[in-house]
Amino acid sequence: MTRLLLLALILLGQPVLAEVYTYVDEEGNRVFTDRPKPGDAQRIELAPSNAMSPTSPAAPPPMVQAPIPRELGYQLLRILVPEPDATIRDGEGNLIVTAVSEPGLHQGHNYRLLLDGQTMGEPGRSPVFPLKNLDRGTHQLAVEIVDDLGRTVERTPSQPVHIARISLAQKRMIKPCKKDDYGVRPECPLKDKPEEEDSLLPFL
Repeated sequence: MTRLLLLALILLGQPVLAEVYTYVDEEGNRVFTDRPKPGDAQRIELAPSNAMSPTSPAAPPPMVQAPIPRELGYQLLRILVPEPDATIRDGEGNLIVTAVSEPGLHQGHNYRLLLDGQTMGEPGRSPVFPLKNLDRGTHQLAVEIVDDLGRTVERTPSQPVHIARISLAQKRMIKPCKKDDYGVRPECPLKDKPEEEDSLLPFL
């Protein structure tokens, strides 16, 4: 019994690469051991262990953003004003962008304006966006429709608009500065105001 128990422990407890030997002792008993006896000990081939190594817990599946229902889509979204590649001549660099969508906005959706890839203000229900003091040069305009989760439902292609602001020097040429304009009109700074001549004649 002891030898059978020893064999069971060896077979179950040994690693996959453990070696087990057997031989018959002087009393005619079959002996199993991991230490071979010199001479007639025979090696026993063990089957690979079925024990499974512990595995790390499976990572949770990545969160997938829920798709936007097809019925909440739009057939058309475009910028009405300004037209693509338009040139805006405004001394203050002001511009009003107007968009339109078909159908109109669904519940929970808003319009959002992008200027040069940057969002301008908070999304809202109005498709009209006033812009002020734009720098001279070419800018890119786009309008998006976003849902209440901030997901983009629809977006127009980016279109260029050219801002041609009149320089201060050009303004002064068109409308020269008068005495009361200095310090009032941006193109008429006080430092450029001519000195007033003394109207009193010196006594002779």
